[in-house]
Amino acid sequence: MRNFVQTLCATAALTVSMTIAASATDMQKLDERIESAHLVLHELMATPDKGIPDDIAAKATCVAVIPGFKKGAFIVGGQYGQGLVTCRTGHGWSAPAFIQLTGASFGFQAGGQSTDLVLIGTTHDAFDRLLHDKVKLGGDIGVAAGPVGRNSQASTTDAANAGFLTYSRSKGLFAGVDLTGDVVHQNTDDTRQYYGSDISFDKILGGDVAPKPSSAHFIRTVNQMFHASGAH
Repeated sequence: MRNFVQTLCATAALTVSMTIAASATDMQKLDERIESAHLVLHELMATPDKGIPDDIAAKATCVAVIPGFKKGAFIVGGQYGQGLVTCRTGHGWSAPAFIQLTGASFGFQAGGQSTDLVLIGTTHDAFDRLLHDKVKLGGDIGVAAGPVGRNSQASTTDAANAGFLTYSRSKGLFAGVDLTGDVVHQNTDDTRQYYGSDISFDKILGGDVAPKPSSAHFIRTVNQMFHASGAH
């Protein structure tokens, strides 16, 4: 009986240890995803002549980044990507919430190069739509390939009326990309893992949740790129 109890206690301790280790690994992956998103935006800041136009940056209501890992660690068959989103609030940019994008045709390019995606919400409706569990781009809300270059403007009717403007970055080149038909999902599991409890997207993106230290540099970069405007 004594040996059984000792074995049971040892098994329980091992299970707890493995659970803690798995949780730490998951958090590391989320921190790495935030760092990858930060690097995507940071590199865009270094090439403003090929980046997001000033007038679009100034009126952005939400910014989503889906970074592609160079070794293809989390893009499956060119149909799936994971990233994060932050939205402008009355007192700065919100803490990030985690999202998934499905149906995208970005995948791997020749030589195994993956693609980074940036989605810019330009209307209050874009923010409201992100609070839904699933948002079909081009269906639930208008979407268009975004113009590139500091002084460029969303001159076409589709781009001017779109709730989201979408961009891709591959092999150092940044360009508008058509993501019509793709679906943005809330990633509630990763959001719960990162914040330690079930917190709704409206609380996070509405600015009611303080950013964690590991996302501070991402928020600072968003603030620098998407400077204040009359959007709020």
